[in-house]
Amino acid sequence: MKSINPATLRVIKEFNRLSYEDCQKEIEKSRRAFFEWKKKPWANKAKLLKNVSSILKRNKNEYAEIITSEMGKPIAESIKEIEKCAWVCEYYAENSKRMLKDETVKTEMKKSYVSFEPLGIILGIMPWNFPFWQVFRFAVPALAAGNTCLLKHASNVPICSTTIEEIFNKSGMKNVFKSLLIDSHTAMELIENGLINGVSLTGSVGAGKKIAELSGKNLKKLVLELGGSDPYIVLKDADLKSCCATAIKARMINSGQSCIAAKRFIVVKEVAKEFEKLFVEQAKLLKVGNPMNENTTIGPLAKPELADALELQIKDAVSKGAKILYGGYRLKGNFFMPGIITNVEDDMKILTEETFGPIAPIIIVKDEKEAIKVANNTEFGLGASIWTRNLKKAEKLAKEIQTGTVFINGMVRSDPRLPFGGIKNSGFGRELSHYGIKEFVNIKTVVIDK
Repeated sequence: MKSINPATLRVIKEFNRLSYEDCQKEIEKSRRAFFEWKKKPWANKAKLLKNVSSILKRNKNEYAEIITSEMGKPIAESIKEIEKCAWVCEYYAENSKRMLKDETVKTEMKKSYVSFEPLGIILGIMPWNFPFWQVFRFAVPALAAGNTCLLKHASNVPICSTTIEEIFNKSGMKNVFKSLLIDSHTAMELIENGLINGVSLTGSVGAGKKIAELSGKNLKKLVLELGGSDPYIVLKDADLKSCCATAIKARMINSGQSCIAAKRFIVVKEVAKEFEKLFVEQAKLLKVGNPMNENTTIGPLAKPELADALELQIKDAVSKGAKILYGGYRLKGNFFMPGIITNVEDDMKILTEETFGPIAPIIIVKDEKEAIKVANNTEFGLGASIWTRNLKKAEKLAKEIQTGTVFINGMVRSDPRLPFGGIKNSGFGRELSHYGIKEFVNIKTVVIDK
């Protein structure tokens, strides 16, 4: 297993993969740790989570450089990612006791209540694009609930994976969180292991279907956060300057490598020309270059195959009549010039497939009714944005969009205080908020009859 810097294409470090037998030993350690961890008083767990937060804050520049060197995210975004991980630790340290408090239910019995008890070991299978945040988003609620966690991270970010384990160990949470440097085959074997009690996957639709099948066969609780093709809907009464300034961030965050990035810009015809003009102006302000430079806004794509896929998607669109308004071509190595494309149609790969890079397709529609129809014309349902000055209308339209999250006059983003997840081929289950902490607990009814 190699860690390769996507900006320089140089090998940073090589690692040996663990065998299933190696993993079995770690699972047994995790199981023993679970029986101790779940009994710890809430105040102790909260203190340890705050320790994790302190470590992240104290060393945020160091950890950010690991992210950037291993997957290419601009350093300014990597620092924000570490800060967000610290936030989620603090949030659950301060709120998990309230979230998991027994719920009394009035019945004719002497006493009835619902308790929330940890399941055991939760296996997280996580992607490379937010290599710290994705892990903390799954692990912190699970740990706060009293579970222990095993991590199978993406194969191109092994340093991030092992560093996260070191952080939890330094906090005092030994054997409660463990990184396993394994391949996908071994991960599938782990799902069948009787000591694993739940699985959380963030990944592709294909991986989600395979893991859902195996988890179902073995009756394991499962949360899936899969792909997205988020619509960014611009109505005729939108504040276009604010809308376009946010649109460029919504599409180009993480160099376009985000499941919840805006991926389809659906613009009402009356304002389409002005939107295109302002959007291109914003795109010209982006700076492609060394991701370690704090002024860089677009770094390299994490893998050569991502740039290959973007080239094919753009070539397909142009061959079918799409028009490139700006950029949209490959630079040296894994670097890609941000692109804005218009005249796109339903049969183009740029719409039928998830685009994982700095490319923004614009779809022009006649009115808001068509905008909602186009927004829902996708296999995905993760997030959506609506831009209009009429907030009452926006809330009404939000109910018509088939997605897990809708932001009005803002870009889609995850927040520890709010549930996060999708519908359709974007997955099921929720992360974050009190909904996320209850995904991997036994919701137990207790009744005292007399």
